[in-house]
Amino acid sequence: MKTALKLLLLAAAYLLTFILGATSGIIHPAFYAYVGALLPFLTAFIYLLTCNIVRGFGAATLLNGFVLVLFLIAGEADSPLIIGFAVLTALAECIRYFCKWDTLKGVRWSFVPFAFSFFAYTAHWWTDTQGSLSAAVEEMRPGYDQLMVPVIENIPVLVAVLALTVPVAVIAMRVAERALKKQTQDLK
Repeated sequence: MKTALKLLLLAAAYLLTFILGATSGIIHPAFYAYVGALLPFLTAFIYLLTCNIVRGFGAATLLNGFVLVLFLIAGEADSPLIIGFAVLTALAECIRYFCKWDTLKGVRWSFVPFAFSFFAYTAHWWTDTQGSLSAAVEEMRPGYDQLMVPVIENIPVLVAVLALTVPVAVIAMRVAERALKKQTQDLK
């Protein structure tokens, strides 16, 4: 029961990172579009702790699954999110399997694809641009949709931010390892 409560708290903390990322768009659409490159600095801690508890299949599945179920209930899940989560979660779980579930190497390398999870949430801007702009007209302040257009059209910046996510994920996991020494030592 104590383990289940810990995992629930970790999943809730992970959900909060998505809420934080999504609400950053209030500042400017670019924050919403690109904050996914910085979120690994928060999610690395959550992922490391979850992997320390779940020593087999399921750490990435639990975290992304929890968010996906709640987003489905809230009507926030779309095809890019579902497909993105499925692919990124499968990659993370496979990497952990091949590197051995209970190894630090497995946690480190599996975190790289997992770190892209927020981008699965924001992918609808590029896969359903018109729908996203229409939703912005309804949900956001006047003119927000016009602020979104240059962000969506700037594909080179999106590619650069996606590429930047890889080193950020690696550095974030190293920071988490240093901060969570006991949990890191528990892994082989």
